[in-house]
Amino acid sequence: MDDLDLDLRERLPGDLPKLFPDGDAERALSVALPPGDVVWPDPGYPQRQFIRAPAFWVSDDPVDAGLWARVRAEHPRSGLWPVLLDESDQPWSAGQVAPEPVAEIGNYEPAAFMYEVWSDYAEQAAAEDFKDLEPYGRHCPGPAPSGPHLDDPDAAADRHARVLAARGMSLGLVAVDRGADVLAAIGWQGALNHNEWTAPLAAVVRGWEDRFGARVVGLGFNTLELSVASPPVTTRHAVQVAAEHWAFCPDILFQGPGTLAGYAEEIRGKTWWSFWWD
Repeated sequence: MDDLDLDLRERLPGDLPKLFPDGDAERALSVALPPGDVVWPDPGYPQRQFIRAPAFWVSDDPVDAGLWARVRAEHPRSGLWPVLLDESDQPWSAGQVAPEPVAEIGNYEPAAFMYEVWSDYAEQAAAEDFKDLEPYGRHCPGPAPSGPHLDDPDAAADRHARVLAARGMSLGLVAVDRGADVLAAIGWQGALNHNEWTAPLAAVVRGWEDRFGARVVGLGFNTLELSVASPPVTTRHAVQVAAEHWAFCPDILFQGPGTLAGYAEEIRGKTWWSFWWD
């Protein structure tokens, strides 16, 4: 095979170039993909912006974890971040998504989001409710410091992908520079009952990428799966991380162990974080 044939084979296949405003310039993917198609937002579904491009690509059928890992490894040159999608018939294939501009994510600070959630809760909650948030109570502790480096973030992501793929999940491909931005670009609405906009949540996940080696691996209708290479390993650190998780997803605490201390023990040393919203 000569250089020209190789170049043609490795260009982004099918309609994948449509995911990028500038087409497939300088992007390539050598991984063979299963049957699938790009997904445009349903014009009848409430949107946050006028969409001129499909939001993502999704495979027709569930895939194995090996494919996820191979596509993830080529993200630097393809510009496509893979995400395993649960409940693929809806909302993914139906286009019931509301993409937000990735550029908006940079307008939000994770610390400011955390303080706002805490402040709103402080205005509404009864005094006894703050026992669940001890040792902080009404006083937001702010984001936790970085976790200790326990693993390579990509290796941790590939390992968690093996667990999720065993559940029978489809492969989604999203045109983003980093995994956290998938939440906004794909138009995921899983946390709509907690926060109207997805961009602030993506900003929080960006912070976790930087501090904890987190990677977006899977999405469901109202779920989010992250791998974590640098989790908190001490109780004190885990409690502060638990406070961040509560601000990001209150349901995992109030419909889970019930207290920050109890939830902190669940995530201490854990190399994946799972979130779900009611």
